[in-house]
Amino acid sequence: MPDVPHRMGLGVGLDLPWGADIGWGWDKQHGNRINARVLNFLQRHDFAYLFVSWQPRNRNRLKPEDYTPVFDDLFERAPAFKLRALHQTAFNLGALEPYDRSALIAFTNALIERYGLSWVNEDLGLWSIHGRSLPYPLPPYLTPQGLSAAIANTAEVQQALAAPLLVEFPGFSEGTNFYMGRMDAYDFFREVVEQTASPCTLDIGHLLSWQWLQGNRGTDLYKELERLPLKHCFEIHLSGCAIARDRFLDVHHGILLDEQLELLQMLAPMCPNLRCITYEDPRFGEDGQLIAKSVANFERLNAYVSEWAA
Repeated sequence: MPDVPHRMGLGVGLDLPWGADIGWGWDKQHGNRINARVLNFLQRHDFAYLFVSWQPRNRNRLKPEDYTPVFDDLFERAPAFKLRALHQTAFNLGALEPYDRSALIAFTNALIERYGLSWVNEDLGLWSIHGRSLPYPLPPYLTPQGLSAAIANTAEVQQALAAPLLVEFPGFSEGTNFYMGRMDAYDFFREVVEQTASPCTLDIGHLLSWQWLQGNRGTDLYKELERLPLKHCFEIHLSGCAIARDRFLDVHHGILLDEQLELLQMLAPMCPNLRCITYEDPRFGEDGQLIAKSVANFERLNAYVSEWAA
């Protein structure tokens, strides 16, 4: 587990693409730097910690110096956070084929040392297949062979990283990805986490997306939680989700469903080592104010986490 002995207040996770309004920008005087919109948002809200998702700038090379200027700028100008973490997107923990992670691990360790990152997180899934990047990560192969590969890959990364690796339950959002195999995703994930003794992240939207694909509705969306590796859960994520045309969509648009908050309130007391609850990928304007549709359930989330952490 990361060295975090007490429950933290609400944290935030930001995906920061290159050239996006909520991301890394450019100006003639400073070059690449964090956009003012992001700083306005972070200064407006009192988050306990921050994680940033790594976005590759150049897929032909991997050099820390291509990234440290923008990370330096973010951490120098943003409010001070009690904890910093990184969401990786390239360990490819579900891969069946041989996958050389040595350069990526060395790169990630350099970021861990430079910024004092408390943990690194990644969804247990397929981010590329035979070197070809996917537009959206796929779940791992839910087969015995897929399970063996995921365990071996996770153990390899866990051993080599300079900070704990949080293995995240993968998404099953219908319409943007698919899965192969017949193993139950809860059982598959529990085996990987327990066999590698890894801390883990439970993403509320990802859990709901799996249950939705199994045909569950209403209170059945919240069943079988005991099949998850609850004692290993260090962090819970909540990102914007939607239900449209009988599809559950993990759209990361900042708007939380009531069902996500209900599941959080059921799940959090079941996780004895839970320390962090994270609002992932909020959406906000130039002044840093959240979009109007997201405010009500964000405030409900913030109130719940404040009481839980007290």
